[in-house]
Amino acid sequence: MFLSSCETPGQGATTGALVGGGSGALVGGIIGHQSGHTTEGALIGGAVGAVGGGVVGHQQGQINQMNRENAYYRNQGRY
Repeated sequence: MFLSSCETPGQGATTGALVGGGSGALVGGIIGHQSGHTTEGALIGGAVGAVGGGVVGHQQGQINQMNRENAYYRNQGRY
């Protein structure tokens, strides 16, 4: 979450996918370990986390872009 504070366009999705994939793999590995399928759990958790994190990161990037544009127009006196 804290890694996306200073981003370029498209970086939010990448950062979200990396963070989501890492945490998903960790959680999936822990859950999979309980059923004797650590590797499979980590792979599935990592994939699901990466996709989810990428989607969330992309949406957050769009929100940030809209906020920057709104701030620009407010500073230009167009609001």
